[in-house]
Amino acid sequence: MMFLQFFIWGAWFVTLGTYLLQTLGFTGTQTSSAYSTMPWGAIVAPFLVGMIVDRFFAAERVLGLLHLAGAALLWWASTLTDPSAMFWVLLAYAMCYNPTLALVNAISFQQLTDTARQFPSIRVFGTLGWIAAGLVVGLLHVEAQATPLQIAAACSAALGIFAFFLPHTPPKALGHRVTWRDVLGVEALVLLKRRSFAVFVIGSLLICIPLAFYYNFTNAFLNEKGVVNAAGKMTLGQASEALFMITMPFFFARLGVKYMLVTAMAAWLGRYLLFAYGSPDGFVLAYYIGIALHGICYDFFFVIGQIYVDKAAGERIRASAQGFITLITYGVGMLIGTWASGPVVDRYARVAADGTTTHDWTSIWLWPAAMAAVVMVLFALFFREERTNGGKRAA
Repeated sequence: MMFLQFFIWGAWFVTLGTYLLQTLGFTGTQTSSAYSTMPWGAIVAPFLVGMIVDRFFAAERVLGLLHLAGAALLWWASTLTDPSAMFWVLLAYAMCYNPTLALVNAISFQQLTDTARQFPSIRVFGTLGWIAAGLVVGLLHVEAQATPLQIAAACSAALGIFAFFLPHTPPKALGHRVTWRDVLGVEALVLLKRRSFAVFVIGSLLICIPLAFYYNFTNAFLNEKGVVNAAGKMTLGQASEALFMITMPFFFARLGVKYMLVTAMAAWLGRYLLFAYGSPDGFVLAYYIGIALHGICYDFFFVIGQIYVDKAAGERIRASAQGFITLITYGVGMLIGTWASGPVVDRYARVAADGTTTHDWTSIWLWPAAMAAVVMVLFALFFREERTNGGKRAA
């Protein structure tokens, strides 16, 4: 289940920018608009899961239906060439796919006896699925084609059927009225009265703006630079993610929350500078180092951020706080980032006499680098870890 769940996402999402920019001739703004559908889905998904699915329907059945519908929508998207139609179909798909991220977790948790010990060994198959998708798409040399969308559609159909054979997971909130306040994590807003948490939330929102540049345009950038099997080489980022997940306790014990978050922001800055000044003819290693920094970028920020929120919120509003920060980062922050990235890419587009479009990628990558630098400095200056009575750092 986990392998297929993330294989689907990794198969189409990474290379979509290359297909839209190079093959269909979309502008950067039109391409980023297509990518904005996933953040919109992240904003809407909690309502679907929290107010409808959790109250009335078994998780495995909803998972199956959503993936079957998603398969049809992805296949439909693979036939489209109009930017507006592409946006609306992908938006419909995002509304189907995003809720399944919570559903696969719910199905897993329901069957486990020791979540903390057992779930990581299950979730790692999601990372393996994403890596496998990148390797398959890269080895087939179809990054600039509609084929990745079709591969994802076929896998979505397979998971849709498979889901009906998963263990029964009844609605966990049956008979309990879930409100929009529960879904949005409104109770967690009280935490914003604490300076450290407010700075963390603002920093999380702002750093997700430059983050969107990487997700939306890295594959297109590498392909335009002539990097062979770019999708396969980008899986180095997921391998790095797995490695740093294992070593995270070592760094956490020595750095604490603040300096791990600052390190993550510095890694984003470093990644964009490596992309800006690397060269396929000379310093091509810069591209690979930039990709490999994904482990620090993702684990040190998002995973440590979840740990910080968990500690800061306490038992009573823990779930509300986690939902709130997810909405802020994967929803609002990434959405603003997709809106910002497209016009920047268009600003540095160059159309040759034969109609071929190229880009000044050095100038493009300096924009998110500057954003990450500003957020990093401000976060380092204003964020303070709270301390226990014993004087030790505490989230």
